Amino acid sequence: MKGREKSVTCILILNLAIADGTILLLTPFFITFLVQKSWSFGRAVCKVAYYLCCLNMYASIFIIAIMSMDRFLAVFRPYMAQSLRKREVVTKVLLAIWLLAGALAIPAFAYREVIENKKLNFSICEPCHASPGDSIFHYTFETLVAFLLPFPIVCVSYVLVLGKLKSSRFEQRSRIEKLIAAIIVTFAVLWLPYHVVNVIQVVSNLTTGNLSQKLKYATKVSRAGVTALAFFSACVNPLLYAFAASDLFKIFGVGFVAKLLEGTVAEIQKRVKSQRDLVKGLVRIGSRGESVNMEAKNGLKEVAYNGELDVFAQASDS
Repeated sequence: MKGREKSVTCILILNLAIADGTILLLTPFFITFLVQKSWSFGRAVCKVAYYLCCLNMYASIFIIAIMSMDRFLAVFRPYMAQSLRKREVVTKVLLAIWLLAGALAIPAFAYREVIENKKLNFSICEPCHASPGDSIFHYTFETLVAFLLPFPIVCVSYVLVLGKLKSSRFEQRSRIEKLIAAIIVTFAVLWLPYHVVNVIQVVSNLTTGNLSQKLKYATKVSRAGVTALAFFSACVNPLLYAFAASDLFKIFGVGFVAKLLEGTVAEIQKRVKSQRDLVKGLVRIGSRGESVNMEAKNGLKEVAYNGELDVFAQASDS
């Protein structure tokens, strides 16, 4: 892909693909665990696998949020977007995202342990908290950082962009509208159940008695299903782009995603350029008008000559 704008978009998409792809590479461990109904890879793999999974989960969600903010700026603040959409700026932002994701994933590494049941002859890799306070902190922190903060950013940014697109005549409007709607819906559908279970887990540690036991049992039964649903989100983004722009893929190949997402930027830039040229023209006309008025006051006279204005001095006593 050529051009600064497209290269920046490709960098964002590449990092999103790395994050989602890494999660998918870890799925054999979890599939084997579900089939065997026992964790057979040891404590080290248990901790590292879930740490990498959580790290790339945070990175994927943060990159989606950054992409939504990028679309918002491209539509509503095109000049600011052009100044920020530079390779060095985006590289620094992505580096910060990966470092932040690595730091935020530390609880997943710290709390994961392999629990062995010698009587039933099986092992399980699951979060182990020394106290209810640790459990409350872990799940509250995860839901806050991975859902309650980024999801509103994604929703607000894309909803505003959709509103702007409906009032404009962008060439790729219908495709972009479908893609944006799909991103919002799939983000909510695939991640909301996981974080609802997190909330139930927190409530179970804040309550006591029979209610607490029922809530803990509910989270234990549903945790595997909602986790698998969240894992599925890692392979959804490529499908979204493919269905939203299948004909563009035939024309542009792997660069069709950048072509699709940059549609709004191209249209905005055309409009901004035309508006800027119009403003410059009005300024020139205004300046010329002021000059004519000044010349008239000073005793100058205008004569049309071959389509142009010929200004010459007229004697004050004529």
